[in-house]
Amino acid sequence: MSSETSRYRSWVEVSRQTLTRNFRAVRDLCGSNIEVMPVVKADAYRHGAVEVSKVLEQAGAKWLAVSNAEEGLALREAGIQSRIVVMADFAAEWREDMLRGGLTPVLNSRTEIEDLAQLASSLGGVCGYHLKIDSGMGRLGTRATAAQIAETVLANQFGAKLEGLMTHFASSANYASPQTDEQTAYFLSLCEGLAALGIRPPYIHTSSTIPIAYGRRSAWGNLVRPGEAIYGYVSPPRGSAPGAELTVKPALTWKARVLLVKDIPEGAQVGYGGIFRSPKPMRIAVIGAGYADGVPHRLSNKGKVIFDGKLLPMLGAVSMDVTTIDATPCPKMRAGDAVTLLGREGDASMDAQEIAKLAGTISYSVLCGISARVKRVYV
Repeated sequence: MSSETSRYRSWVEVSRQTLTRNFRAVRDLCGSNIEVMPVVKADAYRHGAVEVSKVLEQAGAKWLAVSNAEEGLALREAGIQSRIVVMADFAAEWREDMLRGGLTPVLNSRTEIEDLAQLASSLGGVCGYHLKIDSGMGRLGTRATAAQIAETVLANQFGAKLEGLMTHFASSANYASPQTDEQTAYFLSLCEGLAALGIRPPYIHTSSTIPIAYGRRSAWGNLVRPGEAIYGYVSPPRGSAPGAELTVKPALTWKARVLLVKDIPEGAQVGYGGIFRSPKPMRIAVIGAGYADGVPHRLSNKGKVIFDGKLLPMLGAVSMDVTTIDATPCPKMRAGDAVTLLGREGDASMDAQEIAKLAGTISYSVLCGISARVKRVYV
């Protein structure tokens, strides 16, 4: 345990080198004609948005994507110079701050185009924006026709410049569903309709990690938006999918300190509700991470941690601040040692997808659920 982490109950170690390699793997796959815009929303999936953005900027990322204005402005305050696209926030209270901070909004309606043009003009400038098309997800985005969009875009060029057209796939990992093909066809048809009316924005983008990783090139456009791939994950597809073309590795390891090791007799109950009862004399350990730190409560009596290259079961209910594990196979374990909740030790590994499967959730939820009180260490 390093001197930096020796005082921490629970911490994550984020590899700058792995983040860089993952970004470059995406860039190499897509080729030099396609820009790569890593998604660093939700505190970079809890990897730490400021530090991750610095790493990606140094690696050559010219674009970054966030969810809301506050996230984008925090990156600007930290000195990030890359283009920052705000994908899901054009709230009136933040609009002026967004423009003054040099953020690029994603707009979802013709009315928002008009509002942006008026605001930018009042500030004495022209603001670029990306327009989101609802191609079938039924969430954010406009369902206006090409003619309606073109009319609004052309009428508001005095203050608002259409820089990109985008959409968002609802089922890109499900190759048993035609939805992604249907969304792609709708979106590309709309782009063609706009082009016929003289609207040809510089950037067209639809694809996050799955369409990139599985080579759905017809949907790449000239800008892609990898999220989980940057952090080392590609979700498994459903149905008859092609082989993955992208190889990435998890950038984050999550550890917690052993607070106490003790012996319990046969029949002893462990934790809230006594949902675990020892079938024999056992050695248990209490580690300094619980559901307030992001350990899913659904891992109660199901989860595992790693110590000395061995997978050790969680015993009983996950508590708010601590979790109990079976230390019987590890006679050398002592208070102050570290266990790995997410990561690899030797041949034993437990990544976010494996944890999600045990907890009945998704890997995004596991990563984004790691609490802010868990210290971030960059290596």
